[in-house]
Amino acid sequence: MLKLENINTYYGLSHILQGVSLEVNSQEIVTLVGRNGAGKTTTLKSILGITPVKSGQVLFHDEDISALPTHSIIQKGIAYVPEERRIIPGLTVRENLKLALLKSKNRDREEEMIDRVAQYFPILKDRLKQEGTSLSGGEQQMLAIARALITDPEIMLIDEPTEGLMPLLVETIAEIIQTIHSNGVTVLLVEQNMEMALSISHRAYVIDEGRIQTSGDAQAILNDEEIACQFLAV
Repeated sequence: MLKLENINTYYGLSHILQGVSLEVNSQEIVTLVGRNGAGKTTTLKSILGITPVKSGQVLFHDEDISALPTHSIIQKGIAYVPEERRIIPGLTVRENLKLALLKSKNRDREEEMIDRVAQYFPILKDRLKQEGTSLSGGEQQMLAIARALITDPEIMLIDEPTEGLMPLLVETIAEIIQTIHSNGVTVLLVEQNMEMALSISHRAYVIDEGRIQTSGDAQAILNDEEIACQFLAV
């Protein structure tokens, strides 16, 4: 479904992604793990065209999308949950969801799509008229995920969804991701909480200093102490 082939990305003169290749198959949860600054978020932004790809290809259903603008990439069925959540100040929960639908193929099915995502997040259904930025951290993360899900994507790119959350909420977010996946959405996850992420994933890639260092079965990587010490220890 989604394939990166030898991606190279720069910030100014700094060579951030150095020949990154990875693949996400339909109906998978795949996690990209690594230390802070390893290139995880840049990988997601390169897929979306937020950070331009200098060389290499981003393929979605075998189509090279690496030169497309971000809005065109999203319209093809790729949704993004950013690390910073980016809830729009001054807008209610409902308005934040409506905004995500503006350029979506489902923009004429507003109520239907809001009702659909509310099934995943009952707590948001009770807060549709509440300002989005007044929600708790966990609720804001749910809104960020709901905002991506409402576009009815084929694949979701989710960046650090449990950052700053209490352990109980971490478990809740993990369950939500699993439920979304069980309903047919493919997931590429970036997450610092390696145990949580790998426990719900099929496969994983380990990135360090802008390069993919190893990949394989998620549980095998979780249990590999050498990988943890070499590439994941702080």
